[in-house]
Amino acid sequence: MLWLFRFFALWPLAALHALGGALGWLVWALSPRYRAQFRAHVAQAGLPFERARPAIAEAGRFVAELPKLWLRPASQSCLEQVSVEGQTHAEQAFAQGRGVIFFGPHCGSFELGPQALAELYGPLHGPITAIYRPARQPWLARLERMARDRPLLRVLPASLSGIRLMHKSLKANQAVALLTDQVPPEGLGVWAPFFGRPAYTMTLAARLALQSGATLLPVSCERLPCGRGYLLKIWPALAGLDDAQASGKPRADLLQVVTLINQAIESIVLSQPGQYLWGYARYKTPRKEAL
Repeated sequence: MLWLFRFFALWPLAALHALGGALGWLVWALSPRYRAQFRAHVAQAGLPFERARPAIAEAGRFVAELPKLWLRPASQSCLEQVSVEGQTHAEQAFAQGRGVIFFGPHCGSFELGPQALAELYGPLHGPITAIYRPARQPWLARLERMARDRPLLRVLPASLSGIRLMHKSLKANQAVALLTDQVPPEGLGVWAPFFGRPAYTMTLAARLALQSGATLLPVSCERLPCGRGYLLKIWPALAGLDDAQASGKPRADLLQVVTLINQAIESIVLSQPGQYLWGYARYKTPRKEAL
């Protein structure tokens, strides 16, 4: 399968996105379950279907662009294709000296976001650390390890050692990156509202922020039309975090911060509903697994 990834990595981005758009619609046509879940999640968010309709093609574009994003030579900067907004928010966060937690949803090119952040802030503040859950297919797990670990970006399988490294990174005023709308294993999350419905939500970002005093910064990486690249947007820091960090009520604070994180994710999704993965099983019951 690696040869196939290498083949598609040579394609122009516009061609990959055209192919991916067709793939997205093919999956839509062939999967009644996917269509039902997509529509149900859009309705739960209070949106008319037409506003989210472009996300059908965008889901395919996400898959099609992976070979190019994963197999990009380490010597080639991804910033050649990325416009950036909101860098002032990151500069202010790093100036506080307590580390930065970049977080975002399954929206746009969330694979490219950490790469771009690492190139922007790694040279000044040290490598950005992220964790992920390896694919179950051995060949894909090997490809993930090879593709995601880059200069100034440390991407580690989810484990206690990875979490310890995140704590160490924040203590050194470095940054970590997390995809906070993925459903964690049982015992590693709390039920918190997401578009008005309880969703099992990871607590890692909230715990890191409460324990380290780090700033929580929402991030989105929007895919631009016709293969013209991407827009990386750094949103304002999460408001209300200082009160939670100072209150001394750990359980209540944790739920409060997780809820604030979900609200920030909602804002990103509503700003670009045509790029969110509405088919993701956001409200599923967590699986039993431990780090």
